[in-house]
Amino acid sequence: MKNKKIKNIIIALVVGALTSITTSCERTASDEAVPATFSTNGDIFTDTPIGLGTFFYFPFAPDATNPVGSKFDAFSVDDSESYAGTASIRFDVPNANDPDGNFAGGIFVIEGAGRDLRGYDALTFWAKASQGARIAHIGFGEDFGENKYRAIRQNIDLSTNWVKYVIPIPDPSKLVEERGMLTYAAAAPASGFGFSFWIDELRFEKLGTIAQPRPAIFDGQDVTQRSFLGSEIVINGLSQTFNLANGINQAVSSAPAYFSYTSSDSQVATISELGVVSVVGNGTAEITASIAGVEAQGSLNIDVAGAFVTAPDPIRDPSNVISIFSDSYNNVPIDFFNGFWEPFQTTESSNFNSGGNNMISYTNFNFVGNQFANPTVDASEMTHIHLNMLIPNEIPNDLDFLVTVVDFGDDGVEGGGDDLREQLFFFADDFEADTWATLEAPLTLSPRSNLGLIIYENINNPTTSEIDNFYLDNIYFYKQ
Repeated sequence: MKNKKIKNIIIALVVGALTSITTSCERTASDEAVPATFSTNGDIFTDTPIGLGTFFYFPFAPDATNPVGSKFDAFSVDDSESYAGTASIRFDVPNANDPDGNFAGGIFVIEGAGRDLRGYDALTFWAKASQGARIAHIGFGEDFGENKYRAIRQNIDLSTNWVKYVIPIPDPSKLVEERGMLTYAAAAPASGFGFSFWIDELRFEKLGTIAQPRPAIFDGQDVTQRSFLGSEIVINGLSQTFNLANGINQAVSSAPAYFSYTSSDSQVATISELGVVSVVGNGTAEITASIAGVEAQGSLNIDVAGAFVTAPDPIRDPSNVISIFSDSYNNVPIDFFNGFWEPFQTTESSNFNSGGNNMISYTNFNFVGNQFANPTVDASEMTHIHLNMLIPNEIPNDLDFLVTVVDFGDDGVEGGGDDLREQLFFFADDFEADTWATLEAPLTLSPRSNLGLIIYENINNPTTSEIDNFYLDNIYFYKQ
């Protein structure tokens, strides 16, 4: 389940002229019907936002990893700086300890119908910064809806001089009605001090010099993964790389919907247009992909090991348990099992049922959280936390899995200034591949009368100890 959170504030940038259309009462809707068409205007910002409709700016909201969220007023229109014309978009990246927001990030969205961008091959802009700076990502295709055709360029280095930047479109034929014109995220450098950067002449262009497409899934690797009947696997590591006019090979992180997928055996595994593989039978299958007819590097080879073995049933007295997720107990109200915290989380989740037993399946994992804050949980009398976890495939030797329990303090509000956290570590010896591990640890957090969140993360280098997917069940606090 995805639950994308945004601030309940919308900033309208500009309202364009809307033309009202009337029809004769003698003509029905089916007479001379034609397909809907959308604006093909590629300009987004020169001196003002451009185009029909209303542009909205949505800052990224607070989340568990960034409790104060994006600085709300990070965006402005600057009349004193521009590459061309008289104005530019300005972003003020805050200091790392700014109480009003510890990073800058958000999206620009067109209200209503989007734009037909099939005639373009790149999003381009001129940019500079108040100092040499690295921007975490800039891209397009994010609208807090499906984000179906999101594409971003990561780690963009800016100088104090105006430079033109190019973000190639993975497959322009997909962008028939796109509303997400810009997405960005930037944080203070290691010094902790913020900076400003400017973007001007922001538009979609037909450069004609975007060449040699090289799509990839799983970062171009051939991945073999053991799976189970009824399970799902989310394709990750998706990108499209082009050679630009300056000779640079530019990679763009690309949403799954840009790709077309093929399963070598649909009796074993099928795959949706959003890159979700469903395991439907025993045997083996290879999943491959392409963009606009160009075969992607990388593949997924699935070895289905049969029916899924469920976690052991809990045996503790319900009167001694506060359950977050379990079929064996009555669970407390849950806000979400996957907050999908923007802009840094990649984890996807789904509810998984085997033999009538419900579990949570996490894929494309970097970190994820379970929130239960409405109301918070009084676990003052509970002495331990329990959860069952299954990691399919190999267990990394240097696995360092962190479970963080968060108390929201007397105000009962996340990020209210009085939150407390307890960190619990589990290592490779606590797990066995394809086997349910029982993870338990004492709760020493005090007080723990307003628990509201559990966060899971693998804190080691993901290239050496990567856990791409795992299953959770029977998450509860108990009194010993």
